[in-house]
Amino acid sequence: MSDQEQSRPEQEQGQPEIAEPERRKAFKKVFKKLGAAVVVTMLGRAMISAKPAPAALALRPPGALPEKEFDAACIRCGLCVEDCPFDILHLASWTDPAPLGTPYFTARNEPCRMCYDIPCVKACPTGALNPLLVDIKKADMGVAVLVDHETCLNYKGLTCSICVRVCPIRGEAISLKPMSNELGVLQIPTVDSSKCTGCGTCEKHCVLEEAAIRVLPRNLGLGISGTHAVGRR
Repeated sequence: MSDQEQSRPEQEQGQPEIAEPERRKAFKKVFKKLGAAVVVTMLGRAMISAKPAPAALALRPPGALPEKEFDAACIRCGLCVEDCPFDILHLASWTDPAPLGTPYFTARNEPCRMCYDIPCVKACPTGALNPLLVDIKKADMGVAVLVDHETCLNYKGLTCSICVRVCPIRGEAISLKPMSNELGVLQIPTVDSSKCTGCGTCEKHCVLEEAAIRVLPRNLGLGISGTHAVGRR
């Protein structure tokens, strides 16, 4: 045995040396997998952030924090959805009108049933649904707005008022107020925005093909006072 062979470490003796091209191939394979993982991660994040806010028809569960805070705190666990006894809540998919994986409901399909024990809030592990909400009448899921006076039957002089009769807090959140016009004295559904929880029961039960009363996120349903007398900032 030559002196050179004797100087090699014992662990290297008897092991075939990996050819340089094979080593290169191994590195390429590893880097390809890492690259694919990075691309998939970036694509996933881009798709999640493609919908930075829910559409107007997608309402949050009771106790939801303001949207930016809610989106940051919600871990998309789905526990609130599982604990909803009426299966009202859904986790948003790619095609739904809310950011992916976040809970929402659509009032026209199924309104919030205003559970007194608010199980969805109790199920939330992160506080995205505020645990301080203990009175369902203090919930703020949105606000009901009479969006179409032309089709509302009460504006036509008819007696419908279904939106008033089905309201869980009738007489407080929505009531009939007299208004006179060429048809006579009309009884118009009028929402008290300080009492409306945005549960969506009125929208669900509107008898029209397209509801004349809609629940909207509060920042869309109500105006914002400006700094000038005319209302502009």
